[in-house]
Amino acid sequence: MERRELAAWLRLQLTPGLGSAAQRRLLAALGTPEQILAASPAAYRSVLTPAVAAALAQEPQGLAELLDRSWNWLQAAPRRQLLSLGDARYPASLLQTADPPPLLYAEGQLDWLHVPALAIVGSRRPTAQGRDTARELAHDLAEAGLCIVSGLALGIDGAAHEGALQGGGGTIAVLGTGLDRLYPPTHRSLGLRIAEQGLLLSEYPPGTPPLPAHFPRRNRIIAGLSQGCLVVEAALQSGSLITARLAAEAGREVFAVPGSIHAAQSRGCHALLREGAKLVETALDVLEELHPSRPRPPRGPAPRATAVVDLASPAPQLPPTLEAVLAAMGHDPVSLDALQARGGWPTGELNALLLELELAGAVARLPGSLFQRRAQG
Repeated sequence: MERRELAAWLRLQLTPGLGSAAQRRLLAALGTPEQILAASPAAYRSVLTPAVAAALAQEPQGLAELLDRSWNWLQAAPRRQLLSLGDARYPASLLQTADPPPLLYAEGQLDWLHVPALAIVGSRRPTAQGRDTARELAHDLAEAGLCIVSGLALGIDGAAHEGALQGGGGTIAVLGTGLDRLYPPTHRSLGLRIAEQGLLLSEYPPGTPPLPAHFPRRNRIIAGLSQGCLVVEAALQSGSLITARLAAEAGREVFAVPGSIHAAQSRGCHALLREGAKLVETALDVLEELHPSRPRPPRGPAPRATAVVDLASPAPQLPPTLEAVLAAMGHDPVSLDALQARGGWPTGELNALLLELELAGAVARLPGSLFQRRAQG
C-alpha cells in the first residue's frame, strides 16, 4: 500500500461518526478511498447523514501524526502488512461476516489467514486443569492441521497459543491494541514468538492503547476468522460467550469443554452445551466436525524451547501413597480440610504429600487454599 492510499484509508477511519458499516457503504457506492475523497459533498450525502458527510469533507485532526506513525511501523519490518477490504489477501472467511473491519494490520505469516482455523477462548483466570486442557487441545489440533485463533489474553487464550506453537502449527493472535503495544505486557514474549511463527492481527493502528471497548469488538474478528469456536472454562458473564455467540451467528460450529458442576468457570460452557454446542473431550471431537485440509503453510522458524511439560509424554508412575491422595482428591478443587476428612491423613503428612504432588506436576495449588488434580499425558 502506497503512502497516499494509506492516508485516504486513515482519513476515513478518523472521520467522526464514520463507522466501519458506513465506510463499506461509501466504498460500494463511490469506489476506493481516494475516489471517495475526490468526490463531491453531494455524493457523500447520497450515502451518509448530512452531519457525517460534512465531517468527511474536512481533514480530521491527528491525521498527519497517525499517518507518520502507521507508515513508519509498516516500513520498519518486512513481515508487517496492511490489508484492506479490496486486498486479495484479506481473509475470505472474515469478508463473509456481518462486520468485517475495513483495515487489518498484520505482522507475521499471512498464509495462516487461509488455513482452516479454530478459535479457542476462555477464562482469564482458569483453573490449572483448564489451562492444561486448552494447551493440550490446541497442541493436538494444530498438529492435525488447524490454525488456532485467540486473543493473546491471560489464561486460556495464552495457553491455546502456546499449545499451537508446541504442536508445530500456526496460531493467530487478534489484539485489541495496536500491534506495537502487545497486551497484556506479561505476554510480550509470547506475542513476539507468534509474530515469528504465526500471525499478529489488529484492526487498530499502531499506538492504540488497550481501551476496554476494543476487546469485545475484536471478538468478532476471532469468530469470523474461524470455522468454529471452542470454549474452555468461562463464567456466565464472559467475553468468551460473546465470541461463541458471534461464531454461531456467523454460521460457525460452537464447541465447549464440560467441567465441574461446582466451578463458576464451568457454568458458561455448560450453558453453551445446553444450547446445542458440541461437547469436547478430545481433539477428535473437533476434527470430526471440521475436517481440516492439508498441506499446511511452511512453518518458518523452529519453535523455541519452553519450560512447559510435554503433554504428549506418558505420565510418570507415582508411589501408592500419592496415588491415594489423588484418588481422594477427585477432579474438583478441594480444600485441605476436606481432603483430610476424606483420607484421614495427619495435617503435616498431608501437606508433605501435596507438596510432592505439586513438584511432580500432578496437583496445582489454587487461590483460597484449594488444590486441584491436573490431567497427566
